[in-house]
Amino acid sequence: MDGVHDMGGMDGFGKVEPEENEPVFHAPWEGRVLGMQRSLSHAGAWTIDQSRYASERIPPHMYLAASYYDRWAMAIERNAVERGLVGADELAAGRTLRPGKPPADKLTAEIVKQGLFRGGFSRPIPAPAQFTVGDRVRARNIHPRTHTRLPRYVRGHVGVIERVHGGYVYPDSVAMDKGEDPQWLYVVQFDARELWGADADPTVKVCVDAFEPYLEAAG
Repeated sequence: MDGVHDMGGMDGFGKVEPEENEPVFHAPWEGRVLGMQRSLSHAGAWTIDQSRYASERIPPHMYLAASYYDRWAMAIERNAVERGLVGADELAAGRTLRPGKPPADKLTAEIVKQGLFRGGFSRPIPAPAQFTVGDRVRARNIHPRTHTRLPRYVRGHVGVIERVHGGYVYPDSVAMDKGEDPQWLYVVQFDARELWGADADPTVKVCVDAFEPYLEAAG
């Protein structure tokens, strides 16, 4: 998806300044947001890709002004409303107004530890991989209106297949409730000068995980 959230390779946001002795949470509500997200995800309310897609649809002025867990909270609200777990009027009122729709499963005390870890995303694929290590490929210059994991800054640029991961769940499909649709996943290496021009550091290389539908053979 093309949006303000896709900040990879962009200028103008200043340098990254790590916070010294940063706490796990800056306020108690952040921990509660994390707990809600993990619990609802484990209960089958939505997947990680559907959560990312909800965050990507936050209006730009709100996204840029929000903290990390603010964005998580807004994405939880959007997914909960869109999936019928709660009404927008109930969120505005701060209380339930009607019986809610239960999620697919329930997070019980016995499986809390299990619920804090993600399952595997690798899947078998009957069709052979289109590319192999050493192949030159071009990232397709796509501009989807829905979720994608292809960074905008590599689109249209040429790289080399460095590794074939295997078959994995395709996020672009899952985010739209269209099933797992497994696809081959590769590590593609790009030269910095290919991405950012002659002024880039010639010693820098960038590796990106890219699904097969994102790529085409480069001449």
